[in-house]
Amino acid sequence: MVSDLFGDTQKPMGQKSIGQKPQPRQPLAEQLRPTTLDAVIGQSHLLGPGKPLRLAFEAHKPHSMILWGPPGVGKTTLARLMASAFDSAFIALSAVFSGVKDIRAAMEQAEHNLELGQPTLLFIDEIHRFNKAQQDALLPFAESGLVTLIGATTENPSFEVNSALLSRAQVYVLKSLTEDELRQLITRAQTALGALVFSPDAIQALIDRADGDARRLLNLLEQLDTAAQSTGCTEITAQLIRDTLSAGARRFDKGGEHFYDQISALHKSVRGSHPDAALYWFCRMLDGGADAKYLSRRIVRMAWEDIGLADPRALQIANDAAATYERLGSPEGELALAQAVIYLAIAPKSNAGYAAFNQAMAFVKTDQSREVPIHLRNAPTRLMKELGYGHAYRYAHDEPHAYAAGENYLPDGMAEPKWYQPVPRGLEGKIAEKMAFLRSLDDTLPSD
Repeated sequence: MVSDLFGDTQKPMGQKSIGQKPQPRQPLAEQLRPTTLDAVIGQSHLLGPGKPLRLAFEAHKPHSMILWGPPGVGKTTLARLMASAFDSAFIALSAVFSGVKDIRAAMEQAEHNLELGQPTLLFIDEIHRFNKAQQDALLPFAESGLVTLIGATTENPSFEVNSALLSRAQVYVLKSLTEDELRQLITRAQTALGALVFSPDAIQALIDRADGDARRLLNLLEQLDTAAQSTGCTEITAQLIRDTLSAGARRFDKGGEHFYDQISALHKSVRGSHPDAALYWFCRMLDGGADAKYLSRRIVRMAWEDIGLADPRALQIANDAAATYERLGSPEGELALAQAVIYLAIAPKSNAGYAAFNQAMAFVKTDQSREVPIHLRNAPTRLMKELGYGHAYRYAHDEPHAYAAGENYLPDGMAEPKWYQPVPRGLEGKIAEKMAFLRSLDDTLPSD
């Protein structure tokens, strides 16, 4: 699908040629699409004075780039503005609908444009949806300079875009619009909406529902405008918004980068002993559609990794919450998971067991296969006993304090690794005292 989406191919709203069929009314988002760089709302970190994209516009030197950011933050708008600023033909492809055949057709058009003395800017929306072969097909044309490639993606390009293509393009990260920027957009939109008046709580409700997405905000405004016209209403209130608009889902991608970012935030909030933050991220993920069974597994993992033996009750509560969710399902079982999240956040923390396990695994993977000391070996047969298996083994229960002071349980010649170092918090504080006492018994033995 090759299309020219910019410049003289589109007539201003309301203008039509003699005999031309009436055109459908443009969506509000298209009516308000900025036609100059200064009209763009947001992305000041890229478009402000002295910032990277502002400098690129001012230098009139186009370069291939990847625009990475959430929906509705201006990726397509910036690509169109670049085509205008650089006097380039604008060819747009959607990676959702296009294939290698469409890429070839776009390049043929670019060659024709070049013959006419005009450079071409090739814009590929959702470029992360192209497979490796399709992305590879773009490489020679981007390298030759036949086109200036601008890719737009909502996914982390380091995961979704081929490294070869990524190395030939500058990545710019676009951000969600702030509340102030969304307010500016509402003010601008009111000029196109006629006599509609918005109460302060209505504006806040719209901003909350927009979730940083300019296109979503304009679509919501358009729906309200239609509802107001049908009811004869001129003032938009928060109650009208609740009655008219369906609840919008928060920006969330199951299995994508935002998903793992939020899981990371949940885990780190628990580890950082901040129950409110942990509860916030847990609820954000539920609200966004995360699988509560997956969350229950992560909660159990948190208990073992970050609390461990400092509070064994945390492990039991995490397992009980997971079992409760299995029995009750949503939404009733989600309360049990929430309670577990709160408990884990306030529980004493220790990663001593986690660290000891990782160190022991790393050692075993690189160490030789050491023999079991003969006194620790099992001796179920007479021959084994004659060979000394189990000889001189000291039964701990028969020793003072049920501890065989000085006994060696490691392979012969292996030094004490001291992997497990209990922390002075919760139950592990008591464990540390017990270990210190047992070591003191070892120290009372005469040296050889």
